[in-house]
Amino acid sequence: MSIYLNTQKIIKDWLDYNGHMNVAYYVLIFDIYGAEKLMTQFKMGEHSAKTTDKSTMVVESHITYNKEVKLDDEVNLNLVYFDHDKKRLLYKLEMIHKQKGYLVSTMEILSLYVDLKERKVSEFEGEKIQIMDDYIKKNSSNFKNENLIFKQKLKK
Repeated sequence: MSIYLNTQKIIKDWLDYNGHMNVAYYVLIFDIYGAEKLMTQFKMGEHSAKTTDKSTMVVESHITYNKEVKLDDEVNLNLVYFDHDKKRLLYKLEMIHKQKGYLVSTMEILSLYVDLKERKVSEFEGEKIQIMDDYIKKNSSNFKNENLIFKQKLKK
C-alpha cells in the first residue's frame, strides 16, 4: 500500500513526437506534484526556503519508466517509502494511471537539508525531526522498502 499525495492530468505541452509524455515531464510531475507536497508537510518546502532560508536539494535520483501515458490521462502520485537521518531525506514516489490502475513510473530520491544562506548541508531542527518521525510512525505500515537504491546512504 502507498500514501496518496496528488493527481495530475497529462497536458499537450508534455507530449513528445511519439505521442506520449516526454521523459523530462515525469521528473517535473514527481517534483512539483509529489515531492513538493511532501516537503510542505514536513515544513521544508517553498515557505521554509523563503522564511527560514532552509530547504532541501536533491542530490541523487533513480527513475523507472514502466508504462507510457498519453494526452488527458490522469496519474496519481503516491509515496511508497520515506525515511531520514540527521541531514538526509530518502523517499520513493510512484505514478499510477488513475483510470487503469497500472504503474507508470517510480522515482527514488535522496535529498539533503541545506542552509540556503551558507549553501551548506545542515542538520534538521528538532521540530522537523519530530514531524518526520511522527509521519513515519503513523504511515510506516504503508511503506514498501524493497528495491531501494539509496537506503544504505542514510547514516542512522
